[in-house]
Amino acid sequence: MSQTPSVTRHEVTAIILAAGLGTRMKSSLPKAMHPLGGVPMIKLLIEKAAQVFDRIIVVVGPDMDDIASCVTPHKVIVQNERAGTGHAARQAAAEFGGGDVAILYADNPLISVPLMQQLVAPRPDGVMLRLLAMRPKDPGQYGRLVTSGGDVQRIIEWKDAMEDERAIPLCNAGMLCAAATDMRRWLAALTHDNAQGEYYLTDVVEQAAGEGRVIYIEGSEAELAGVNSRAELAAAERTLQEQLRAAAMAEGVTLIAPETVFLAADTELSPDCVIEPHVVFGPGVRLGRGVHVRAFSHLEGCIVGEDARIGPFARLRPGTVCASDAHIGNFVELKATQLGQGSKVNHLSYIGDAEIGAGTNIGAGSITCNYDGVFKHKTSIGDHAFIGSNTIMVAPIRIGDATLVAAGSVLTDNVADTDFAVARARQVAKSGRGQQMQDALKAKKEKS
Repeated sequence: MSQTPSVTRHEVTAIILAAGLGTRMKSSLPKAMHPLGGVPMIKLLIEKAAQVFDRIIVVVGPDMDDIASCVTPHKVIVQNERAGTGHAARQAAAEFGGGDVAILYADNPLISVPLMQQLVAPRPDGVMLRLLAMRPKDPGQYGRLVTSGGDVQRIIEWKDAMEDERAIPLCNAGMLCAAATDMRRWLAALTHDNAQGEYYLTDVVEQAAGEGRVIYIEGSEAELAGVNSRAELAAAERTLQEQLRAAAMAEGVTLIAPETVFLAADTELSPDCVIEPHVVFGPGVRLGRGVHVRAFSHLEGCIVGEDARIGPFARLRPGTVCASDAHIGNFVELKATQLGQGSKVNHLSYIGDAEIGAGTNIGAGSITCNYDGVFKHKTSIGDHAFIGSNTIMVAPIRIGDATLVAAGSVLTDNVADTDFAVARARQVAKSGRGQQMQDALKAKKEKS
């Protein structure tokens, strides 16, 4: 039986250009750090690129320490002089390696893993360079691909293009891939004789076409459009949300009104979860099978076990872990709290920095006083406890197993296992004084 010959794969390095200031966004935040799906654009891109490339190098501008921290552990190179995309790519030339190199842009965060894999696939004989292209509904100021016989001859930037060239519908998506040795040579030969006085990365295309073929892969505008303004950021968010919702439903999640649910890029929803309308997921949420999140709830940085019930109008903040069959009801907020199996916090309560056992019920209007103005303190409640409505638990405090706390109590001391705790002023009734006080108030009002 004949065997398919093995193909030697070259090392492929990704150079991500992330030095943009985001001038059109009118923001002090670097463009690459603006969030999509709750995470910075650059992080969203790197998480996908890491599935395709052997190495990732990020080129940033000066004083962009926040980007450098975000892309750790990948190598960062600083472009001290912003002289165009070609100049930025040239700064990383020493890191290209000996295989292939692909140039990506931090403001193209929605490119998919399969499209990146097509970009870096082995090139046919005679092909010097492969790039990505698209046909946007509004080509705007994208560079245009000038082709002949299906091959790319050059890319003309919009500011340098004539009217007939601006009419070309095929636009440059920015990303390209070639042999590292060739890319280094082309970048070194770039000049800045153009309308912006910059070194254009796109000029390497004409050099490559002079030595062989340049081919393109056409992708959709949805995954290749750049993000350079707040409006484009919002458009990219819409696209990402549609992708995340579709993926969730394909995995067995019910979204009753998908267009009203907002997911983070890392949200993990298990099969048979039901998400009602107007639910927002921040980063770091994981839901077990069968969880039901009711309308107008907000979850961030939390883990929810199987068959738990959340909301409506609930808020789970970072550090919260709810075990299976837990119930979090309307207008309840949990922060950095572990809630045991089958436990319930159903109405109008705030529970922060707490550890609650299994089968415990927290009555309506109860709160843990976890902050003294300087430090946060912990509340510990055991298994099968019953905390009466409107109870205030002043941390640090421990309430034991199988305890019963009377409604309206203000607890400042620990409660031992199986004890019944009452911590409230004794009720006093003064005969007839209610009517006397009402009459006095009415008389005062009439005189005024």
